[in-house]
Amino acid sequence: MQKPNVKNIAQLVTLLCILPVYLAYRLLAIADKNSAFASCSQFMSLIPGKIGSYLRNSFYHLTMTHCDQGVVISFGTLFSQFDTEISHGTYIGPQCNIGSCKIGQDCLLGSGVHLLSGKRQHSIESTDIPIRDQGGTLTKIQVGEDTWIGNGAIIMADIGNKCVVAAGSVVVHAVEDNQIVAGNPATVIKQR
Repeated sequence: MQKPNVKNIAQLVTLLCILPVYLAYRLLAIADKNSAFASCSQFMSLIPGKIGSYLRNSFYHLTMTHCDQGVVISFGTLFSQFDTEISHGTYIGPQCNIGSCKIGQDCLLGSGVHLLSGKRQHSIESTDIPIRDQGGTLTKIQVGEDTWIGNGAIIMADIGNKCVVAAGSVVVHAVEDNQIVAGNPATVIKQR
């Protein structure tokens, strides 16, 4: 029989500790699931240190479409859509803003990365209606496995497997597998 390791015990303890927040989320979600999720995400983002990371992981494991145990979600990171998937071995740095997305395994997101729900979140066609009232279309962005996104990058399009997005880049067009992109708008500078 295999003995449980410290990490598994910590995950179990934090899962139990997070139950009151999860129950509050379930009650709030009756009215509006995404609003409840975003509100709880703001609360969860404020818990510092390793304990905060474990608590966030447990909460998102229960509430997101999919969040593997052991994913690291750093201090100050906010999620706006529960329809988010985060795979094993992924690290999300501090102060990120994440919309609807699917992040593959073994990805690294630096500090302050903005992963938006596509580039059509707000319609701007009519000048007679305020932009905030025109609606928009949310797109679930895909980030392939083993991809590194540098600090402060803004992502509005899919990124393939084994890519590197330079710090401060703005990705508005899909990035193919094994590409290194940089700039605003991001363009291919090299193949991996």
